[in-house]
Amino acid sequence: MLRDFLDGLKYSFKGISLASKKPKLLALGILRLVLIAAMAAMGIALALAYHDRALELVWTRPQSAWIVWLWYMVSWLFALVWAALASIASYLIAQIFFSLFIMDLMSRITEQTTGSTLPDNNLSFGAYFGHLIRQEIPRTIIPVIVTFCIMGIGWFTFLAPMVTLIMPPVAAAFLAWESTDLVPARKLLPFSIRWAFFRRHFPAHVGFGLPFLVPVLNIVLLSFAPVGGTLLYLKLIGQQKA
Repeated sequence: MLRDFLDGLKYSFKGISLASKKPKLLALGILRLVLIAAMAAMGIALALAYHDRALELVWTRPQSAWIVWLWYMVSWLFALVWAALASIASYLIAQIFFSLFIMDLMSRITEQTTGSTLPDNNLSFGAYFGHLIRQEIPRTIIPVIVTFCIMGIGWFTFLAPMVTLIMPPVAAAFLAWESTDLVPARKLLPFSIRWAFFRRHFPAHVGFGLPFLVPVLNIVLLSFAPVGGTLLYLKLIGQQKA
C-alpha cells in the first residue's frame, strides 16, 4: 500500500521529466495548458459579468444598514462559488472537445516511447473520437457523485472532521484516474474492469494525484499528467501480469 502510494507520487514528476525530453509531448502539454486556461478564463469572466443578476435572483440587496454587511459577505461568497462552478464547467467543455483528444495523443506517444506491446483498437477516427467522449462521461459523473455523497455525510452527520480529512485524497485519486485510465479506455476495456483497476490501485492514484492539489504547481503537473499517468498504468499493469 505504501509502496503503491510512493510509486504514484514519483510518477507525477516522471511525466514532466519524460515530456521535457520529447518535443512533441512538451508542445502538446503546453497546448493543453493554454486551451484549459483560456476556456477557464472565459468561463470565469462570463460568470462574473452576470454575477449581479444571478445574486439578485438569490437575494435582493437589503435597505437596512444593519443587514447590508451580511449581504456583502454573501455577495463575495456567491462570486467565489459562481466563478468556481464556471471554471469547472469550462474545464469539462475544454476537456471533452479539446483536451481529451490531446491527452489521448500524449498517452499514445508515451506508450510508443516505452515500447509497450499492448494491442490497440482498430476503430475509425470518428468512431474512436465518439468512444473517447463516451468514456469521459462516467469518468466525470462518478467523481461528482462520490464527492457529493461524502460532502452530504459531512453536512448531515457528526462526521464532518473526518470528511475534511477524506476529501483531499479522494479528490487526488479521481484527478489521477483521469490520466491513468487513458490506456485501458483506448484499448476498449470494459468500464467495470477499469473501475476495478482504479479501486485496486487506489493508493497509487492518491500518490499520483496529491501534487495536483498544490496551487500553481498543479497547473503544470495536470498539463503533463497524461504522460505520467500512462507510465504509471503500464507499470501497475506489468506488476499484475508478473
